Order: sequence, then C-alpha cells, then structure tokens
Amino acid sequence: MLKYALIMLTGTFIASVSQIVLKKAAEKEYPSKIAEYLNPMVMGAYIVFFGASLCSVLGYKKVPLSLGPILEATGYIWVAILGRIFLGEKIGAKKATGLLVIILGIVIASFGPNIVDAIR
Repeated sequence: MLKYALIMLTGTFIASVSQIVLKKAAEKEYPSKIAEYLNPMVMGAYIVFFGASLCSVLGYKKVPLSLGPILEATGYIWVAILGRIFLGEKIGAKKATGLLVIILGIVIASFGPNIVDAIR
C-alpha cells in the first residue's frame, strides 16, 4: 500500500505545481480570450492535471478510501509552500494557522483510532 500512497502524494504535488503554473499564466496579458486558454503554459498545466488525476486513480487501487482525502489534503500545504517560493505570496497568521490545523488533522487521521484511544 505504501507504494500506492506515494503515487497519490506525488500526484498531489504535481497538481500543486500545475496550479502555480496556471496562476503564473493568469498574471499575463493575452490578445484574446482564446489565446488566454490556448497558450502552452495553460495547456501544459491541464495536461499535468490529467496526469495527477491518473496518479489518484492508480493510488486508489490499493489506498483505502478513508485515507485518500487525507493524502490529498497535502495539496494545500504544497500550494502554500510553492506560492511562497515562486509567487512571493506571504504566509500570514491565518494561513499559517490553517496549515497547522491541516497538518495536525493529517497526523491525527493517519494514526486513526489509536491516537483517540491514547488521548482517552
């Protein structure tokens, strides 16, 4: 199952990179609406999104349905990190708090009922 979970995590990372590419493409001026959507950056990003979707489909062959959304939630973390690096976006207090809650949720959900029993 670990192999398939890594495939899903890779797909999530690839999708996050694709989102950054789309945002960079959106910052540019285009001569027409068609040129806005039919340029190499946008088309490449959507092809990469398709590849990321295939990673999810392949991952779900062995990854339990209850674990899939947890793995895909890492996308929020990747987008924040990549946005900071490539777009210069700031990670303010609210965003940092949200990311910490996501990370905490991933950790708690990964340990499942065992951590809940330990707390009790």
